Amino acid sequence: MRIRYLLFACILFCSAYGLAFMPDDDPLNNILSKLEKFRSEYPQEKVHIHTDKPYYTVGDTIWFKAYVVNGEKNELSNLSKILYIDIINERDSLKRTLRLPVIAGLAWGDITLADSLSEGNYRLRAYTNWMRNFGEEYYFDKVIRIGSSYASQVIGNVSYVFNKIGGKDNVGAVLTYTDEDGNPLAGKEVSYNVQLEARNIAKGKGTTDGQGRLSINFTNSQPFILKSGRLNTSLKLDEKTVISKMFPIKSTSAEADIQFFPEGGQLVNGLRSKVAFKATGPDGLGRMVSGTVKDKDNNVVADFKSQHAGMGVFALVPSAGNSYTATVKFDDGYEKQVKLPQAAASGYVLSIGNNDTDNLAVKITASPELLDKGNVTLVCQSNGQVKFVAKNNMAKQTLSALIPKNRFNTGILQVTLFSPNYEPVAERLVFIRRGDGMNVNISTDKSSYKKREKVTLNFNVADTAGKPEIANFSVAVTNESKIPFDDAGETSILSSLLLTSELKGYIEKPNYYFTGINEDKEMHLDNLMLTQGWRRFTWKSLLAGGFPNIVFQPEKSMTISGKVKTLGGKPVANGKVLLLASKGSMTILDTITDSEGRFTFDNLTFSDSTRLVIQARNAKDKKNVDIEIDRVPAQLVTRSKNTPDIELNVNSSLLSYLKGRRNDIEELKKHGMFRRNIMLEEVKIVEKKPIVKNSSNLNGAGRADYVLTGDRLQNCSTLEQCLVGVPGVIVRNGMAYSTRSPNTPMQLVVDGMNMEPDFLSMIVPSDVESIEVLRTIGTTAIYGMRGGGGVLVINTRRGEPNYTARTFVPGITTYNPQGYYIGRQFYSPNYDDPKVNKERPDLRTTVFWTPNVLSDSTGKASVGFFTTSEAGNYKVVAEGLDGKGGVTRKVLRFKVN
Repeated sequence: MRIRYLLFACILFCSAYGLAFMPDDDPLNNILSKLEKFRSEYPQEKVHIHTDKPYYTVGDTIWFKAYVVNGEKNELSNLSKILYIDIINERDSLKRTLRLPVIAGLAWGDITLADSLSEGNYRLRAYTNWMRNFGEEYYFDKVIRIGSSYASQVIGNVSYVFNKIGGKDNVGAVLTYTDEDGNPLAGKEVSYNVQLEARNIAKGKGTTDGQGRLSINFTNSQPFILKSGRLNTSLKLDEKTVISKMFPIKSTSAEADIQFFPEGGQLVNGLRSKVAFKATGPDGLGRMVSGTVKDKDNNVVADFKSQHAGMGVFALVPSAGNSYTATVKFDDGYEKQVKLPQAAASGYVLSIGNNDTDNLAVKITASPELLDKGNVTLVCQSNGQVKFVAKNNMAKQTLSALIPKNRFNTGILQVTLFSPNYEPVAERLVFIRRGDGMNVNISTDKSSYKKREKVTLNFNVADTAGKPEIANFSVAVTNESKIPFDDAGETSILSSLLLTSELKGYIEKPNYYFTGINEDKEMHLDNLMLTQGWRRFTWKSLLAGGFPNIVFQPEKSMTISGKVKTLGGKPVANGKVLLLASKGSMTILDTITDSEGRFTFDNLTFSDSTRLVIQARNAKDKKNVDIEIDRVPAQLVTRSKNTPDIELNVNSSLLSYLKGRRNDIEELKKHGMFRRNIMLEEVKIVEKKPIVKNSSNLNGAGRADYVLTGDRLQNCSTLEQCLVGVPGVIVRNGMAYSTRSPNTPMQLVVDGMNMEPDFLSMIVPSDVESIEVLRTIGTTAIYGMRGGGGVLVINTRRGEPNYTARTFVPGITTYNPQGYYIGRQFYSPNYDDPKVNKERPDLRTTVFWTPNVLSDSTGKASVGFFTTSEAGNYKVVAEGLDGKGGVTRKVLRFKVN
């Protein structure tokens, strides 16, 4: 019979209070003080972006609201006052970036998807400068599919078949081309090239068969290095029309993976443990599996089967001298054998049951030789904030207790067991789901509406005790008949702030755990906690005093700073510095340099279009000085953790929406209301070559044998590194050579000026807009003898945001900093106004968007809008939070006849 011992619990309502009862030399005091230092000095910020729609087409506008909160309580943050929003394409190239002012933790804006964009999987990324200290894992990062109604005259699809021979991956790709009605494009010439990790590994041509299909094959001979890439294709539709399509290659192998995770961290001989597992395919998505676990004598000791997203759990009692192997059968019939982690001879097992609504059931089990060795300590904390501490002597093999969940906030709780020597020996993540948020009721004034009829949404907000609450919401209304989407696949404020911002790595459909919550989903969420790796810190590093290295400070305002030096490089003290705008509107400002020659202009406010001139003089009013502007390095674009969300066939997956948008455009054109710069019938070539700005190429901008654009230089520390892998170029001793003339350095041309070949190492990659590589006689002839070894035309970012243009005029420089983006207001027609033309078609895809709905002191708010000229099932999505960290998402539907 098991004896249950209640753990003696010391609840720390605040660390100072709890520590006051411990001796200064108590090791627990050291642990808790380190956690408190981490919590107070390195606070975590999170960002959630609410967008009006789940997917878009070229020409649409993304309307968004940003919530910047502190990680501890999900309360609106007062730390950072500036937020960065990026749009990144599949090539990890930054297509658009916005700098937004954050007021009381909130910001909103819009991004117009230019006609020049191609269809594909884009990323919406958001972060503050402070968040850059802790890694991109904690940024808001969401994959957004963007289709093109212009390109939908040709629908391209790809499917892959994989096999492995020796150490090489062989891939067969079947391309299928049809028109938008599904008719095959037969007998069409297709050119293609395959890139893996930006390396070209195969290219060729072919002709589609009677079903519009073309089969190609390629081999990845370095699968440990080359993981993923893209298949670029060009289909010749007719003599004047070429359609370019790019298809992602998520993997070159079909080999699936499975990992096993003992609860608490390790298996221990003789102690029963839960073992969770997670099976994923090469695309990163969960795979359904089943199987058995056998010991070394081939006896079956456990059966298992995945429950959701490739995850599941089973129980195991390992024995000394034994080993265990899982035979795993995947859903496609493939089988593999995987050894389970080796059990420790001695140790602790921490097990937590989360089935009870009110309590956590905690059980600690220890090996016999660890009994009566002193107190074990249980520490429960969230984001460094200690919520619960308990100590007890391990006199018996099992300690059990119930911990009330009302001690904790909704979200992820980290439970750690420390040995009598205060070493962390077991750890478990638990998701606490409590009714501690807002009670929000949203209703319409009618159950159904007519076309162009006014709708009133009424909000009623209260806390759990029923008292009215002030809360802030963003509201999006769409016609779900035109824009269908599964709520489980959404990125919601709940999944973002409570789950994905707290867990490293990819989570498949995180909003699944917050829609239609039932017993099964609670179990699936617990399996996720058992399998998903997560560490804001490691105990070993924390206890050794290894705190994060702070490089980026919270931005309270826009600031321009720098240093004034003599032409010989010495600081100019008491120099006069003048700041004025050469473009845009901004007050003229002046200041004096300090003893180190430094100057600062802070609390600035200016828009994106502002161009600045900085003028400096020394104390004697002489202009023979040099001005050096401080520049914060731009955030690198690294690979997204959400790569599994990439859709192979974007236009095909959005075909219904794109057809609707195409019909909308035709209807608008009939009424003279379509004003795009690129008309539909004029689009002949999709996915044009990149435009080379600021080019000094004598052949003309972009007329080169190869163009290396600035987005591909972001991860290089020197230009020599950037040129590695460029076709036909080799780098030796800091100079570039063409393979056509391996003994003659290539001529450098920087912004039209001829430079010596060894000047290459002096150029900062972040200053470069593009590099045009000239190697063949057709591109180098115009340069005469200087072009004998080839030419590198290097074009800098003149006129680009955050670029400092140095001139030969002393005492003056121009600077183009990135200013604030000024958002537009969403247009919503008022059909009660007799001046509004009700005969014109109203084909809004987003029926209504408002980023700022605020409930009053009675907890009430209301907004009104008009339905469009199209019937359907309308969907209202409202997201928001209150002043206490309560987070909510509400979905409401109504019908328009």
